[in-house]
Amino acid sequence: MQATLKWIDSLGIWGPIAFIAIYVIAAVFLISGGLLTLGAGVLFQPVWYGFIVVSLASTIAATLSFLIGRYIARGWVSKKIEQQPKFKVIDKAVAREGWKIVGLTRLSPIFPFVFLNYAFGVTKVSLRDYVIASWIGMMPGTVMYVYLGSLAGNIATLGAGETPENAMAQWILRIVGFIATVAVTVYVTKIARKALNEEIAEEVTEQEQTLPEDQVQA
Repeated sequence: MQATLKWIDSLGIWGPIAFIAIYVIAAVFLISGGLLTLGAGVLFQPVWYGFIVVSLASTIAATLSFLIGRYIARGWVSKKIEQQPKFKVIDKAVAREGWKIVGLTRLSPIFPFVFLNYAFGVTKVSLRDYVIASWIGMMPGTVMYVYLGSLAGNIATLGAGETPENAMAQWILRIVGFIATVAVTVYVTKIARKALNEEIAEEVTEQEQTLPEDQVQA
């Protein structure tokens, strides 16, 4: 990672483009971009500049993985989702409240960013809603990680595996993540329960319609 960050830094004005390309490739191959986001805090100063670069990179990565999941690797993604119950529940919830679920899961740390991109590709959420909700939902985490990276001061610190510390920033990340996790759990449960009740009601109606008229009257 240290060598990669140094190489990006040596590219000058082309650095942000190289960073975005590497970030997108990493996400497509299911490699977390956490260290890259921290690295952006060192490479691209001030913090707002690093935030813009990472926000653009993560949104492009999320969009590309989404499209791959929807049109190219749909079968593989579907099998992976079947193996993870929490994603199966989200799939049903997204069908009803697409962009809200996307935004909430982006805020929650229990849902891995790289696989979530593919998972949403096989749901019924529209590309537009997915991109906008993902972009907004990823903002808080992006700001905090870029800020933490900026505290490192140099690439060597990150390359050595040392994570810059700031108690307040880390607590904010934890609190936001916890609130989002609770919110998405409650919201998804509520939607799933509502969907189940509606499915039961529809099934009962269909059964009544298939019964002979004299049995229905009885």
